Amino acid sequence: MLKVYTKVGDQGKTKQVTGKMVAKYDPQIQTLGALDELQSWLGVTVANLSPACQGLEEKLIKLEREMYELQADLVVKRHHTITLAEVTYMEEQIDAWTEELPEMKGFILPGGSKTSANLQYARALARTSERVCVLYADESGEVKSDSLKYLNRLSDYLFVMARYANLLEGVADVKSKPARPRRRPKK
Repeated sequence: MLKVYTKVGDQGKTKQVTGKMVAKYDPQIQTLGALDELQSWLGVTVANLSPACQGLEEKLIKLEREMYELQADLVVKRHHTITLAEVTYMEEQIDAWTEELPEMKGFILPGGSKTSANLQYARALARTSERVCVLYADESGEVKSDSLKYLNRLSDYLFVMARYANLLEGVADVKSKPARPRRRPKK
């Protein structure tokens, strides 16, 4: 029987793919953890898609798989699956969705529909993943530039997808500032 627990990390260290033992707060491990969290949240988002947003499922599962590949790109020397093709795909999809969306006239808050709120949280996790990955890149010099570009574009992609989910649901984006009350004319 294959056991899930190994007890390797019981003393606050973990084994890298190379076999080297490092602290669990090592920048590479932090990056992998942030990506794992994002990947898991994308799974939660897929599991909770509204009926109107079911068409986003395939794109979200694609992202989950890309998170898996990105983690391998970060730790396996000759692994390079995430390329500029994925970045270009996201940019093209962002542009297509943006053409359908109402113009943004200010900042918006995460929310509106449940799917949109989940996607906005995924966007925030993507930003965290990017920040941690940049720290790892600065420290190690081992992160491919395509990986950094991908993570930077991913948060934009998730932001626009969240707005698109609101459109599919027929729910308005939540404006960051409340509507100003009308001033009554002075008597």
